[in-house]
Amino acid sequence: MALIKKLIVTGVIVSVAAAAGFSWWAKQPISTADAVIPFAVEPGSGAGAAAQQIAKAGVPINPFLFATLARISGKSSRIKAGSYELKPNTSPRTLLTQLVRGEFAQESVTIIEGWTFRQMRQVIAAAPSLKHDAADLSDKELLQKIAPQLSYKSPEGLFFPDTYLFAKGSSELQIFRQAHQAMMDRLKAAWEKRDPNLPYANPYEALIMASIVEKETGQKSERPMIAGVFVNRLKAGMLLQTDPTVIYGMGEKYEGKIRKKDLETDTPYNTYVRAGLPPTPIALPGVQSLQAALSPARTEALYFVSRGDGTSKFSDNLTDHNKAVNRYQRQAP
Repeated sequence: MALIKKLIVTGVIVSVAAAAGFSWWAKQPISTADAVIPFAVEPGSGAGAAAQQIAKAGVPINPFLFATLARISGKSSRIKAGSYELKPNTSPRTLLTQLVRGEFAQESVTIIEGWTFRQMRQVIAAAPSLKHDAADLSDKELLQKIAPQLSYKSPEGLFFPDTYLFAKGSSELQIFRQAHQAMMDRLKAAWEKRDPNLPYANPYEALIMASIVEKETGQKSERPMIAGVFVNRLKAGMLLQTDPTVIYGMGEKYEGKIRKKDLETDTPYNTYVRAGLPPTPIALPGVQSLQAALSPARTEALYFVSRGDGTSKFSDNLTDHNKAVNRYQRQAP
């Protein structure tokens, strides 16, 4: 009887020690090295298969112990497939939590204000961590995938320039949808707060104006004034006469300089020969340009010319404007 009691006590001690050791292991860093270790869990993987895949990817973890941790935690069936990264000093318990929550490895792609949609497509197509499921789609087909309920003729301007985070292996279309929704949300917000006396028939015309403002100046503080000038011109029935629209209409023919014949060549985007706004935006405007287009400065100015230092000289009449052109563009005394 004494022997049995001794064995029982020994067994209890061993069990407690094992449990304590397992608990200690689950809280210790898997790796203290500075390097981040990428790994992936395949769809349909249970705790055992996931543990094997993680170890095979180079994560220094005991697959049996990790699978056991998942099972006794009741989380073995909740592990999400995807791409992950093991960061330094991550414990098995923390790693399991990341797998259950689906805290995937994050990548990013940045779309710059003022880029054209063509430039946006090029950058997204070059992102190595994206699933390139839009690469073979035409612009029209891509629009149909993203917003089939809308009838835009061109994707230009319909995507908000920003930095977008995504999990490795995400769809290109996911980024396009996210950027499109972001632009629609910001355009709607700006439209609802618009100046009531603007000459726009709808939000899309405001988006066109915002894209022109975006390309006309890199000075955020000047954007409301630039928008004010163009709004005044529209109201007065004047030609907008803005170079960025001409450049956009030239497409690949543009070689860095606008010539007199370019200003005289009739295209849908040549605002030197056609009245009103061009048919589509000419770039991807940022939030400041959207706000400027819908809340322009109240000004009498009808003209502006670059001073050559990034700022502009605004004028209310053609005489003063010509003087400014002579001073800042022709270097006349």
